[in-house]
Amino acid sequence: MPKIKTNRGAAKRFRITGTGKIKRKKAYASHILTKKSSKRKRGLRKQTIAMKSDTGRIKRMLGI
Repeated sequence: MPKIKTNRGAAKRFRITGTGKIKRKKAYASHILTKKSSKRKRGLRKQTIAMKSDTGRIKRMLGI
């Protein structure tokens, strides 16, 4: 059986924490920022944990 290739797009978007959770960047932070409040934009800067239901798919793409 050959090794599973890492999905390079996923590798650039996700990081694994020490406990095995998956960190991701928030969406809606790239353009049309003038209509968004400062509070909202500040919240979008922070990373967050991916949903538990998605972790299996993401880990498979990362080759874990």
